[in-house]
Amino acid sequence: MFILLTVAIAPGLALFSYFYLRKQIAKEPSRTLFHTFIYGAIMTFPILFIQHVFEEEDVFSSEFLRSVIFTSGLEEYFKWLILLIAIYRHMEFEDAYDGILYGASVSLGFATVENIIYLLTFGTDTAFIRALLPVSSHALFGVVMGYYIGKAKFTVESNKRWVLFIAFLAPYFLHCVYNTILLIHDLWLYLIIPFMLFLWWFGLTRVKYAHMYAMRQFRRKAQIDQK
Repeated sequence: MFILLTVAIAPGLALFSYFYLRKQIAKEPSRTLFHTFIYGAIMTFPILFIQHVFEEEDVFSSEFLRSVIFTSGLEEYFKWLILLIAIYRHMEFEDAYDGILYGASVSLGFATVENIIYLLTFGTDTAFIRALLPVSSHALFGVVMGYYIGKAKFTVESNKRWVLFIAFLAPYFLHCVYNTILLIHDLWLYLIIPFMLFLWWFGLTRVKYAHMYAMRQFRRKAQIDQK
């Protein structure tokens, strides 16, 4: 049991450590990040309950509607809602890169619990592929969401609400594409590799842009403090 839990938790911990250590300016308080991770972990259970209820009621006419449109939207909406309610106005949300960390944290909280449940059910035979695909994809969806959350909070744009909507829409679209590929049974392996490469590229460019913006914020603040 201990080995299985370790295998289930390790990918999420490794990915979060990577994004956390990329921040070269003041580190975000670990307690706040841990709370965000716990929020993400807790939300797994209402999501699973809602999915179970809809499946029991046989609401969906196709697997595409269930797995792609509904499931992707439900999961990304809960992540977005947590960031909006619990984190967006938090006093420790201090720069644009913090959005990356909080987005990754809430997503990895969800992905870790989902991974534990899956491995407890089906065993560790698929642990490696789950680390490469579901866990890392959730982390990158969270990075994209967090990037736009941070952009909405720290830009002077008048259309902050539109940027906040993009914070939900962008990862939802990426999640839909990911789940659609998994439904294409004969070709999914040939499609998922280029998609994951694109997702990593897109996510890491958001990390780069958020870090550059946070550094500019830090320098401006330092200049103001010196005056």
